[in-house]
Amino acid sequence: MNDNEKLKKNTILKVENLAMKYGNKTVLENIDFDVTKGEFLSILGPSGCGKTTILRILIGILAPTSGKVIKDDVDITSFHPSKRKMGIVFQNYALFQNMTVLENVEYALKQDRTLKTQSKTIAYEMIERVNLSDLVYKKPHTLSGGQQQRVAIARTLALRPEIILFDEPMSALDVETRLTLRDEIKKIQKDFNITMIYITHDQEEAFSMSDRIMVMEDARIHQLDTPINILKNPANEYVASFVVENLQRKINSLKQYAEILL
Repeated sequence: MNDNEKLKKNTILKVENLAMKYGNKTVLENIDFDVTKGEFLSILGPSGCGKTTILRILIGILAPTSGKVIKDDVDITSFHPSKRKMGIVFQNYALFQNMTVLENVEYALKQDRTLKTQSKTIAYEMIERVNLSDLVYKKPHTLSGGQQQRVAIARTLALRPEIILFDEPMSALDVETRLTLRDEIKKIQKDFNITMIYITHDQEEAFSMSDRIMVMEDARIHQLDTPINILKNPANEYVASFVVENLQRKINSLKQYAEILL
């Protein structure tokens, strides 16, 4: 079995000819891609390129103008979000401010008949997995941004999704917290062997975390490939400018700081 056959066999999600229009405005055009089970795929692009629209269509918040979302060989384009076995971690955490960490993680579990009786046990386990056991009875407003994001991740994991979607989860965090959370998200992915689709506008973030990166601009995909292949063979001038040149600028800035310190 060659590599392409292996990828096809392990495909968990397939998006076919996805399009989204609002009146005369095209938000997405001819979007096609596959996601392999256990893969970390980043969707990288500037604001307004359509990446968040893809996420909302995948989770079921939006219905596309045309195209299909296929999961495990089943067309789920019209499925309710609760039937897709996907979870989402929002940029603004979306936590209940009047509930404790435990209550936030347990909330959705209590709404699920199959998980309700185990809700507290599962919630404690997930809180422990994201290193928040000592904050289990704290309210969100007493937590740092990074801690609140960990609560949001634990809440999503608790429902045992097969795919987790991240909507620019670190954009409001400081640099040190972002670096720590990157490592924790990757560890969670490996520990749970879970598929992750990660929305970001940060080139460094995408390259440090991803198995593959989908580079977007102007409602379409410019390149979908591994980080190393994108660096070595950018598909066009846009990818070379937005990705490669921006990364090079950051590397040069770090070198300048290092020289000053030395």
